[in-house]
Amino acid sequence: MRTFRLVIACPDRVGIVAKVSNLLATYNGWITEASHHSDLDNGWFFMRHEIRADSLPFDLDGFRHAFAPIAREFGMRWEVYDSAVKKRVVLMASRESHCLADLLHRWHSGELECEIPCVISNHDDLRSMVEWHGIPYVHVPVDPKDKAPAFAEVNRLIAEHRADCVVLARYMQILPPELCQEYAGRVINIHHSFLPSFVGAKPYHQAAKRGVKLIGATCHYVTEELDAGPIIEQDVARVTHREGAEDMVRIGKDVERRVLARGLRYHLEDRVLVHDNKTVVFD
Repeated sequence: MRTFRLVIACPDRVGIVAKVSNLLATYNGWITEASHHSDLDNGWFFMRHEIRADSLPFDLDGFRHAFAPIAREFGMRWEVYDSAVKKRVVLMASRESHCLADLLHRWHSGELECEIPCVISNHDDLRSMVEWHGIPYVHVPVDPKDKAPAFAEVNRLIAEHRADCVVLARYMQILPPELCQEYAGRVINIHHSFLPSFVGAKPYHQAAKRGVKLIGATCHYVTEELDAGPIIEQDVARVTHREGAEDMVRIGKDVERRVLARGLRYHLEDRVLVHDNKTVVFD
């Protein structure tokens, strides 16, 4: 069923829900899902509504025109999306295949509603797996002594393919600040640790040395600060003293796949609202 997804963030006050609901009722809008959150700490209000597109007398531009006066009245940051328009997702990976393979399987089976115009990698190892799915594979090597040309090409490819979202499915390179800024809120990373613990390289080995009893993974938006962007989704698995670093890597890979898939799905369904460095996720 085709819906319009209305997402809103604004300073909290009386009457927001009533005003939005009254507008939708005026145009016979049929709400199929409604989610609200009031953040008492910072005084902000967050909302996500799904409205049956066939119940409204106008298209997406008509909806924007009708809703604009309310948005101005309440000082809203807002957007409305058409569920029939699939987001274009560029995937990036290095040599590790588990996250990329999982996303490709979910896309191939129809679980992830998106288009994947290409996969970009700094290695050529995963080409046959990607091309089996009928998706172009672009090898962009990264010279450790001069990474700028490679990332200029990555930026060009992302723009050429009109990507709405970029997913780092274990892409083991740090994106330059200018790319993080240009695609703020649209680059999703999977970090193989329960952030903010064990940032940077080899977090499972750090965790093993610390003797943790829980390991995890974190799906987050990429910012200029390494592994410190707004968190979309996390999960954990229990371990004991019997598991060494390599055992944790094996167990952790399963967690990584699940967390990245859930985080990406929330993003594709417009369920994630970012405020400061935190997220509200209407799952």
